Amino acid sequence: MIYTVTLNPALDYVMDADKLEEGRTNRSRHEKIMPGGKGLNVSAVLTNLGIENTALGFIGGFTGAEIKRRFEALGGRSDFVELADGISRINVKIRAKDETEINAAGPKIDDESVERLLEKTDMLRSGDTLVLAGSIPASLPDSLYSDIMCRLSGRGIRTAVDVEGKLLLETLRYRPYVIKPNHHELGDIFGVSLSRREEAVSYAMRLRGMGAENVLVSMAGEGAVLAASDGEVYESAAPKGRLVNSVGAGDSMLAGFIAGTAAGLDMAHAFKLAVAAGSASAFSENLASRGDIEKIFGSFEVSRI
Repeated sequence: MIYTVTLNPALDYVMDADKLEEGRTNRSRHEKIMPGGKGLNVSAVLTNLGIENTALGFIGGFTGAEIKRRFEALGGRSDFVELADGISRINVKIRAKDETEINAAGPKIDDESVERLLEKTDMLRSGDTLVLAGSIPASLPDSLYSDIMCRLSGRGIRTAVDVEGKLLLETLRYRPYVIKPNHHELGDIFGVSLSRREEAVSYAMRLRGMGAENVLVSMAGEGAVLAASDGEVYESAAPKGRLVNSVGAGDSMLAGFIAGTAAGLDMAHAFKLAVAAGSASAFSENLASRGDIEKIFGSFEVSRI
């Protein structure tokens, strides 16, 4: 079984406007609301690919209930910890000439709720996969992800990690199965600027040497790189298509890789599925569907470096 953790899920309220003027009344021409959060995005794409999974995390109040309702209406399965106080956040995304986001802080999460989440992760068994994705709320210790991995260490549970900077580095001692930095995050870790796939290779390999089994680097329009556990490095240019929505593309890429390895694909084909899933979400208003992923999968090739 695959489990995802989203510590601070949200309702994403997306508004399209012809223009956005500061200090003026602005009107949207179209709105949509969807459940948001990196782990939830991974779960949604896994579900679209027919991969059984369960979403874990914290929800609170009427917004939390709506996150759960909308997520399960999309076919997802959840086992959230419901907070006694506070409400889950609403993030506002305004798409005009540029895209502007206002992300809320979210509710305070109490110690008892944290313990209930840890009890759920303690129930994982050998062969299960746990996805830890997204930032850690201010009310929780920065060590929470690495603490969870420490508790699960030595039990045959695969972990996938998609966090930034120091939080990512602290998880490497527990040998995550896959980590997924983007090229900006990878560059920030090592104090460099990365814009081309060949520039990312040596740094991805360094993260492998520091403990990660697989390092999947998303590079937006430049494509992606995988420093893989089979000792090879794979690359792909970005498949051709019109960028519609970048939100969730990296999460979809991670979901594609997890789905591929869960299905027993070799690293080259799991990487190809990852790139196809990420691109399918980028080319769509919604997260990648199975049909869109399959269509893109046949339109490009990956290569070894």
